[in-house]
Amino acid sequence: MKKLLTGNEAIAQGAWEAGVMYACAYPGTPSTEILENIAEYKGDIIAEWAPNEKVALETAAGASVFGARSLAAMKMVGVNVAADPLFSFAYSGVNGGMVLVSADDPGCHSSQDEQDNRYYAKFAKIAMLEPSDSQEAKDMVKAALEISEQFDTPVLMRITTRICHSKSLVEIGTRQHVPKRPYSRDVSKYDLVPATARKRRVEVEKRIDRLAVFSETTDLNRIEWNDKKIGIVASGVGYQYAQEVFGVEASYLKLGFTYPLPIEKIRGFAAAVETLYVVEELEPYIEEQLKAAGIPCIGKTKVPGIGELTPDIIAKALKGDSIPFVEADLSQVVARPPLLCAGCPHRGFFCELSKIKNLMITGDIGCYSLGGNEPLNAKDTCICMGASVSMGHGVQKISDRTGDPTKVVAVIGDSTFFHSGMTSLLHVAYNRSNTVTVIMDNRITGMTGHQENPGSGFTLQGMSTKIAYIPAIVKALGIDAIRVVNPLDLKESREALAWALSLDEPSVIITRWPCVLKKYSDADKHEFGNYIGTCQVDSAKCIGCKMCIKTGCPALRFDKAAKKASIDAAQCVGCKVCLQVCPVKAISKAGE
Repeated sequence: MKKLLTGNEAIAQGAWEAGVMYACAYPGTPSTEILENIAEYKGDIIAEWAPNEKVALETAAGASVFGARSLAAMKMVGVNVAADPLFSFAYSGVNGGMVLVSADDPGCHSSQDEQDNRYYAKFAKIAMLEPSDSQEAKDMVKAALEISEQFDTPVLMRITTRICHSKSLVEIGTRQHVPKRPYSRDVSKYDLVPATARKRRVEVEKRIDRLAVFSETTDLNRIEWNDKKIGIVASGVGYQYAQEVFGVEASYLKLGFTYPLPIEKIRGFAAAVETLYVVEELEPYIEEQLKAAGIPCIGKTKVPGIGELTPDIIAKALKGDSIPFVEADLSQVVARPPLLCAGCPHRGFFCELSKIKNLMITGDIGCYSLGGNEPLNAKDTCICMGASVSMGHGVQKISDRTGDPTKVVAVIGDSTFFHSGMTSLLHVAYNRSNTVTVIMDNRITGMTGHQENPGSGFTLQGMSTKIAYIPAIVKALGIDAIRVVNPLDLKESREALAWALSLDEPSVIITRWPCVLKKYSDADKHEFGNYIGTCQVDSAKCIGCKMCIKTGCPALRFDKAAKKASIDAAQCVGCKVCLQVCPVKAISKAGE
């Protein structure tokens, strides 16, 4: 049987078929759906959301050491968070097979950078595989686990956004029964004190030598002979694009096992073609190694190293051709920048935050990152998960030392707070800062599609669990000044900000209201009630001041000719933020 699957769905299918017993991740586009799909196999695989990627990899490593096949998945910047255990686990090696899926994001579709994580495999000295479609994504999970067990290594599986989210046909198989391997205590392998690590370091080099031999012979790296005037070395989706552009006009060395590279196989291929191109997304990872080995090739001097590749980009770069597209009048396309949803609980608080002068707002990764956009303009920085609190502390310390009047408000979401904001807030409390930290608790991990987190009350596989109560955590971290507010109540938000900014000690404001798109749990219904409705504008009272428009709500409209505001009832949920900012009370909620 065949199914049309995305790469992420195929990886989940592959994990099930390959006998994986444990899988863990922190949600992050483009990798999120891997664990969401693995979670469907409740009877066979334990699937969990971790508070962050470091914990995800460590728990998968624990399952591996105890003898089970395991998988950890994350987006590419998540591997930065997981790098500490990754490099050490590379030394100890595995028991049950273990694969780390890194989902890279060329083009920064949903990321703050576009790092190329292939270098992590080379840096950590572990094997790496790169699928080029959904069938390979499924098959390579099994191959990665077998390689992991054969060579005693974690295996990095590098995928990209296009592989994650594009669909292709996949042959569906059955689950392979892989019993848990016996665990025997072995401190000389798993207890990485310096004396052990020095010995394991030697084993890592021996392993790389064995993997290099394997790379030369595995059918994961294959040659497809056609016209020999042009030869193309490619991996991942770059292989698909090259095939689309050149067809039988070129021969291909398709690389699926990309660390260590099969240098001698590539050398032989290069000798048989007239011109050798390397097609790879982002960095010249393959090209650099070929040139270091004395293999002449053409890569990033023609193929761009910035952004996502497309067949058209490759055609223009290597053939001077353009791939024809359907003509469109781009002047008719209206620019639609990303906005907070209509009724988003963050909007009201940002409206009040944006009014405060001499304020620096350090932001974080989440839906609330959109608070920096027009017309709210309520954000100065955004670096990485958890950085808002730490950066805010650094700014405030220098501001205080230099006598600068600037105050700092750090804004972070609930899931991001659990991920890496807690240690930052501990740093704030320990070092006697006086920053204001706003934890925007919308009761779910919103940006990546409503995944559960430690504060939601449910696990990935739907079990009811203990709720991590943010005010209690904040108190335990050493913060005494804490307020919980309804962010849709502008007066309450305004008063909380004034209170916090007047203090000479660290404070935390927790904005607690569910994401407007969230499916309410029974606990949500009990706490927040049913506020959903529709607001309406009395055109006779509207003076056209545009104060409501300045909230940035996509449900609001402004008729330039009539100089009147209106509300799209199909989008409005009745949050009443616009009602509160209207100076002439021209907006009301239907039924009230």
